[in-house]
Amino acid sequence: MIHTPNIVIIDIKLKMLSGIDLINQIKTLLPDTQFLICTGYQNDEHVFSALKAGASGYIVKGASYLEIQNAIVELYNGGAPMSPYIARKVIGMLQQKTDENKFGLSHRELEVLSSLSEGLLYKEISEKLNISQNTVKNHCKNIYKRLHVQNKIEALNKFAQYNFNGFLLESNINLAN
Repeated sequence: MIHTPNIVIIDIKLKMLSGIDLINQIKTLLPDTQFLICTGYQNDEHVFSALKAGASGYIVKGASYLEIQNAIVELYNGGAPMSPYIARKVIGMLQQKTDENKFGLSHRELEVLSSLSEGLLYKEISEKLNISQNTVKNHCKNIYKRLHVQNKIEALNKFAQYNFNGFLLESNINLAN
């Protein structure tokens, strides 16, 4: 008789693969097992990727023994334990305004993407938006990462397809160029 765990505590950073990838791989094999993320990573991408993969709770390292114990008990009893900071991120994501889209691009990233679609260079975008060229580059890196693309052309094509399919309701992005 094989016993499956009720709860697995897992970190995001593992030696061979990420905890998120591990959850994705074994969630279907252990459908009744609850996964509790216990990690030092607190950025949006890790939090939401872990929850989307199937984690039922997310606490940050540095939590006290009692907090971890309470999280395990809460998870076992059907709850979804989260460190307060993580819970605030989740609530914030659920309360996002309509200037966000399914890729999680911020209003400023949408402005940068719009400027790219107009054929503007980083320097021109920097001047137009009154931000540094390094900030423009950082926004572009974030855009490419969130859209899962490698360059400006792929980003504009993917976003144009997304916009064309009617998913983005409010956007001033002109992708005709």
